[in-house]
Amino acid sequence: MANKTAVILGCNGQDGSLLSQSLLNKGYRVIGVSKTQKKRESNLQKLGIDNDIELIFGDLTQIDFLKKSIDHYSPAEIYNLASQSSVGLSFAKPITTLESIVTITIKLLEACREISYTGRIFFAGSSEIFGNTEKGANIQHTQNPQSPYAIAKQTSFNLVKMYRDVFSLKCMTGVLFNHESSLRSDTFVTQKIIKAAKEISQDKSIKLRLGNIEVIRDWGWAPEYIEAMQIIINSSNINDHVICTGEAHTLKDYLSQVFSFYELQWEDHVTLDKKFFRSNEILKSYGDPQPLFNELGWKAKISFSIMINKMISESIEIKN
Repeated sequence: MANKTAVILGCNGQDGSLLSQSLLNKGYRVIGVSKTQKKRESNLQKLGIDNDIELIFGDLTQIDFLKKSIDHYSPAEIYNLASQSSVGLSFAKPITTLESIVTITIKLLEACREISYTGRIFFAGSSEIFGNTEKGANIQHTQNPQSPYAIAKQTSFNLVKMYRDVFSLKCMTGVLFNHESSLRSDTFVTQKIIKAAKEISQDKSIKLRLGNIEVIRDWGWAPEYIEAMQIIINSSNINDHVICTGEAHTLKDYLSQVFSFYELQWEDHVTLDKKFFRSNEILKSYGDPQPLFNELGWKAKISFSIMINKMISESIEIKN
């Protein structure tokens, strides 16, 4: 493969750092775009690739910055993975959430249109746009967003489709169901549970407070989903796709397996707190993986159980 250049917006997050690593391994020149220089250790440093990608800093909501960056580097591929990604936080900070998703989406699309960009543009979408799913959701599934985050992601999805249909931009959305790794921040419940179980194994007096553990989600292994993104962006047919496993598990299943790893009974250490229950919580959310497999040959190989073991073992390695 001739050396390709990829630009990644949101390169410090879980997905951005894993994508940077994957593309570097394939011989890409990777340009990471970030808002600020973070003082704490970044995921890029954890992966040992912070010196291998070229970092540029700027305001992602400024169209001139985006136009100059794209024009300067002439990337074959652009990945927009930048956003405030916490559903819970979006209720507390709806304006910030919408700006981080909708504003960046429209500015990036418009920047690409104005400079007649001919490469591919991938946008990270979210299964939250579907709301509750009683059957596995494919790309045609009814959309019923239940949070400011989900509404922002739905708007982004529609903008991308419009710019593809009306302006012939080579842009697409990968609608991602929950996907995890040890690089997830502690604000996510999956990491919160792993961190707490480890601490409780050393101090039995600690209690973990959680909300509704009966919620059902479709959890996948993030490094696999990164490969799906690349397959989608390089497909000869430019379309939106759902990325998922098709497996549905409760948060209680997740909780139980993590605590079992540390030889603990979760019931002895977890308090269910109504404060963490949301009135419009999505109770069941899982996807239909068949269309992506049928069209592009991708399917998840890492099971729910293996994913959890990987997250625990990697979090021990990273933090020790």
